[in-house]
Amino acid sequence: MVSKKCLDIYEAYDRFYEGEKVREDLWDYTIIPSNAVAMKEKYDISFGSDIIPTDQDLCDRLFLAGVDMLLTTGLYNYDLGRVMHISEDELYDGIKAAPRRLTLGSGKETCECEARRGNENRKPVIQGGPTGAPVSEDIFVPLIQSYVQEPVIDTIVSGVLNTVNGHPASTNTPWEIRATMAEIRYVREAARMSHRPGMCI
Repeated sequence: MVSKKCLDIYEAYDRFYEGEKVREDLWDYTIIPSNAVAMKEKYDISFGSDIIPTDQDLCDRLFLAGVDMLLTTGLYNYDLGRVMHISEDELYDGIKAAPRRLTLGSGKETCECEARRGNENRKPVIQGGPTGAPVSEDIFVPLIQSYVQEPVIDTIVSGVLNTVNGHPASTNTPWEIRATMAEIRYVREAARMSHRPGMCI
């Protein structure tokens, strides 16, 4: 049976709200690892010394293992502490509806992000940056600028400010919001200083 439409945010919320209650630590440290090990064994997943697999049969098994993992495990909503399960039809409908290409950045810094197959000659999109690592205020802009000024870098992944105006950027406080806004402003400033104002964050 084929589902009639992709799952929207309202139905997803209702299904999460009615889903099984699961503790976050149980999800993170028991359910996910044990299901991952089960899928590794079920689909005979072994990378050996290869960091990126090129064997097509292994790639196919990895995809099937990922599908099985999602269908078996479900999706976890940390705010509600509940799990939502989706059907195989919903999963494949979502894949079919997903965009095939994304345009990132603007102006001269525009780049196209699309799926790559096998060992294509086409250059992948290269992201640079501290990728969520804590960064001090005094070095934030120069650090980001050191990535932006490299011609090979297409997009920036920001770091996280330890403090904002000398105040700890504590989670679930207004300071966290202020720090996030400052991070975006600082990345834009670094991009402008490096003459790449349209770079995607």
